[in-house]
Amino acid sequence: MNIERWKLKPENLTTSVDESKLQFESTEELPALDRIIGQDRAVKALDFGTQIDGFGYNLYVLGPPGSGRASAVKLALEARAKEKPQCDDWCYVNNFEEKHKPLAVRLPAGKGKELRDDMEDLIKELGTQLPQAFEGEHYRNQRDKINQQLQQVQSEEFAHLQKEARQKGFTLQQAGSMFGIIPLVDGEPINPENYEQLSEAQKREIEEKGKGLRDDLNAAVKRVREAEKEAKAGVEELDRRVADLAVGHLIEELRTKYSEYGRVVQYLDNVQNDIVENVQDFLQAGQQEQAQVMFGMKMPQAKTDVYERYAVNLLVDNSETQGAPVVIESNPTYSNLLGRIEHKAQFGTMVTDFTMIQAGALHRANGGFLVIDARDLLASFLSYDALKRSLKNKRIKIEEISEMFRFISTVTLEPEPVPLDVKVIIIGLPIIYYLLYQLDEDFRKLFKVKADFDHLIDRVPEAEHDLARFIGQRCRQESLSHFTPSAVAEVLRYSSRLVEDQRKLAGTLLDINDIVREASYWSGRNGNTLVQADDVKHAINEKVYRSNRIEERIREMIQDGIIMIDTEGEVVGQVNGISVMQLGDYAFGRPSRITARTYMGKGGVVNIEREAKLSGKIHNKGVLILTGYLGGKFANERPLTMSASITFEQLYEGVEGDSASSSELYCLLSSLAGMPIRQDVAVTGSINQHGRIQPVGGATEKVEGFYYACQVKGLTGRQGVIIPKINEANLVLRDEIVEAVRAGKFHIFSIETIDEGITILTGSEAGEMQPDGTYPEGTVYRAVDDTLSTMSENWARLQGQAEKPAEALVEA
Repeated sequence: MNIERWKLKPENLTTSVDESKLQFESTEELPALDRIIGQDRAVKALDFGTQIDGFGYNLYVLGPPGSGRASAVKLALEARAKEKPQCDDWCYVNNFEEKHKPLAVRLPAGKGKELRDDMEDLIKELGTQLPQAFEGEHYRNQRDKINQQLQQVQSEEFAHLQKEARQKGFTLQQAGSMFGIIPLVDGEPINPENYEQLSEAQKREIEEKGKGLRDDLNAAVKRVREAEKEAKAGVEELDRRVADLAVGHLIEELRTKYSEYGRVVQYLDNVQNDIVENVQDFLQAGQQEQAQVMFGMKMPQAKTDVYERYAVNLLVDNSETQGAPVVIESNPTYSNLLGRIEHKAQFGTMVTDFTMIQAGALHRANGGFLVIDARDLLASFLSYDALKRSLKNKRIKIEEISEMFRFISTVTLEPEPVPLDVKVIIIGLPIIYYLLYQLDEDFRKLFKVKADFDHLIDRVPEAEHDLARFIGQRCRQESLSHFTPSAVAEVLRYSSRLVEDQRKLAGTLLDINDIVREASYWSGRNGNTLVQADDVKHAINEKVYRSNRIEERIREMIQDGIIMIDTEGEVVGQVNGISVMQLGDYAFGRPSRITARTYMGKGGVVNIEREAKLSGKIHNKGVLILTGYLGGKFANERPLTMSASITFEQLYEGVEGDSASSSELYCLLSSLAGMPIRQDVAVTGSINQHGRIQPVGGATEKVEGFYYACQVKGLTGRQGVIIPKINEANLVLRDEIVEAVRAGKFHIFSIETIDEGITILTGSEAGEMQPDGTYPEGTVYRAVDDTLSTMSENWARLQGQAEKPAEALVEA
């Protein structure tokens, strides 16, 4: 039996690079990479998403880590941000009518900083000019005049009242701000003891005379109080006029400067009115700084509070920003996104004001772009909901997060919301995107643009050259040794091996970065000025060695016979399958013995792993598919009266996947036909119900896994692996195995059907059905069909014998 036609040639087992096309002596000659390698779909989506305007056109950038997501976003945003105009500044100022509701002021870039500085200068000027205005001679004369007029009224009123009291036998006495009427006896005030000694008639006479006098006194006091109020109002009006004169020209200069900005002009009017109305507070604050001691602590004077209410809180300063802002928020907590209101301790309690409002990432990115990591956003309490609420409402409302959980409402700051116009870019894994899209109805409305980065890219000359430029750029950035063309070719081969496809390169450059650094390290250790191909191979081998301890232990157990794997001889109903074990960042192939027993019955194929609850759903499906194949192949004219059990020997963990379904079918066919299967050939591949071999994953690891098992037990020159033909392009084998195939020590077969596989394994033709419905003599399928026919006849005979006693019992 000639099986050479199914053998793969050595050049088909790995990928190669034509070094003559790498036209450079070293990567140092190559220009820096200015684009993303092979991600045209995602780059176009980024260009579209960053340029289109409209509600909800925010972006979700999905792809595996290391695929260039962040770099592509950075490049796209840098280009787009330069095209957009410079964004406005935002300030918070005091609301003199409702102090707990600070006002938001929008100004062109740089003007916010100017307003803040101008207000600081204004307050400094007022601190000197106001006291001078109130210390002037004109002000003192006017105030003295008002006081003199008040004193004159007081003197006239009480002189007149004193005269009237003397006429009636009384005198007035003043105690502080209170006045009393004292009776006179012999021209002298009478004391309380002498008053008590008077007769009742005398007392009544005194009371009658004093009654009218008390009414006059109350009237006089009332007139004096009115005069005092008028004097106070006069002083206050004088203070306002003086303050207005001192403040007016200073604020008028600012009004002229900011006349284009109505809200600033309105704010300046309110500042002037507040200073005029509270000029005494300003004067007190301008006095020489003194310290107050309270509860044994030295407390600052109130001067700061007076000045701070006229300060400008510059929330966002875009004076230095070129174009639109690009903000990358690495810690998207609720406060870092929406801003926060800070507090300070004062007299044992926490206080705050509008100057303690701090901007969030949304404020800083307003008018531009905000980049957030999806996992960090979702892991931060309430951040995702707060971001959605801001995008939906198109405004940023700063709220203290603690207010949401208080049982008792307290008065706190309620800053005026800021209008929001921002493009949000979330970078995350594909699974997060799909979950949010399915489970969150707001997500699809707010993030309408998807930029999808692939984990692999087409291996075309342009991509190969770009990867060489990337290596050169990484060497320059990290001061690494540059690579020769042969070293670059080895990196390209390693990139294809990462994705197990000779036609592709790895879209994730994280592993490429690592191997470039490690190859540079080993190049230095080996004394090379440039990284050679052998340095790259050394780095790869060292990387494998650091991770393959478990793989080597399994090989030792195969060599010692603890894990029973035959690599020579032939056995009926037994085949070597291969599975892939993934341990963190390292995967390797592990041979497994698969056995099958067939016997007469109606039980069908029993999957022992399934009965033991060690089988996954896909593996169960594979067993059911091979059962369908057997029925379609051999049960067209009679039922299958067969029972079979099939299992992975010495497998104590779960089994999943259908890549062993062809191996299991070969076992069953061997058992039914009574033909032994070669144990020096391992098999992988799934099947469909028509016997076609389907592709599987991990073809490279599986081939290498069985090769090393054969190596530890001794290579004979006959050993090999059967893989699906579709998987030929997925082979990127190590040089050692390619050389073993070239030397005829190991073989790799690629097949398309079960017929081809059973032929290789048994050395006999599978057989094709003849017009009479039988298979040719000496073929595998003829032996299987004969066995099934015998089982069917025996089953029918036994069923007939079982029915005869029952018929006899009925007759009796």
